[in-house]
Amino acid sequence: MLTEGGIRTDTMPLSDRFARWRACMADVIAPMEISSPHADDFRADCRLLRIEDTALWPTRAQASHYRRTPRLIRRSDPGTIHMTLVGPGSGPVRVEHCGVRETVTAHDLYFVDTSKPCEAGTVDEPIVGIGLDFHRSLLPLPPSTSLDGVLGRRISGRHGFGALLSQFLRHLVDQTEAYGPADGPRLHRVLLDLSAGLLAGGLDQEAALPPEARSRNLVRAIRSFIGGNLHDPRLTPAAVAAAHHISTRQLHRLFQQEGTTVAALIRDRRLERACRDLVDPGLADTPVHAIAARCGFGAPAHFSRVFRAAHGMSPSDYRYAKLRENKEPSR
Repeated sequence: MLTEGGIRTDTMPLSDRFARWRACMADVIAPMEISSPHADDFRADCRLLRIEDTALWPTRAQASHYRRTPRLIRRSDPGTIHMTLVGPGSGPVRVEHCGVRETVTAHDLYFVDTSKPCEAGTVDEPIVGIGLDFHRSLLPLPPSTSLDGVLGRRISGRHGFGALLSQFLRHLVDQTEAYGPADGPRLHRVLLDLSAGLLAGGLDQEAALPPEARSRNLVRAIRSFIGGNLHDPRLTPAAVAAAHHISTRQLHRLFQQEGTTVAALIRDRRLERACRDLVDPGLADTPVHAIAARCGFGAPAHFSRVFRAAHGMSPSDYRYAKLRENKEPSR
């Protein structure tokens, strides 16, 4: 389990709620001027996950406005980069930073530098989303890289590195119990690599990323692409390479370092999905050949051979055994 904390204002006395929320935000991000039309009875819920030197915090708060002023920066400058992924159910978040005014809505995100004046908030709707905070020096980018061209701007959370980072943040929030303290360094590196890749892409400076970070991000993008296209029988190493504008030789070299091949990865991911579908009670009436097709296996006979080689039995026998096992009462 990752280090956790957080705050729920509805468990506090009315008179303490807004002050405690301001203190929480000052600790997680930086001291800010905060206002809200609901300050007399402020409702907010923030769950804080500490992953090495990053803070990840899913939150929901009533309509509120946050302002980082030059005076507050002079008083306290933690040198952090803050990112918000706006979630479903949130009102539009109005952001003003580095001369940019943007409105960011659900599924998109934005970055701000706490060392520079900024404002963000909603007018009369709640703020729902996931925050991420880390020190600027941790980014795997040259210290001289200026982020001004991307700070404060709306970034799509549906495509490219924005989608990868959004998916990873939601996964961490939903699957916290799956990870222990030993996983912290790896998760921390992924968060920083994806954040740096997204920022560098917005600046059109992907070459500024160290080669190792570029390779890791490319592998993550390829894995995500494969996972989203398993249903397509035309998904081959050549198709994967073409989709990422690299040669098949370069693709194979990348995955040699991962200890696998792209063909094996595609096969194994398809088999995993087939196994899930075969034992899904909601798909019990779906023929095996239809499940094979929806998992990207072009020919039923080929699916049966691959499945038997992996599990020692036919898909039909596997389905029968697992469904029967699940029906038997536990002792």
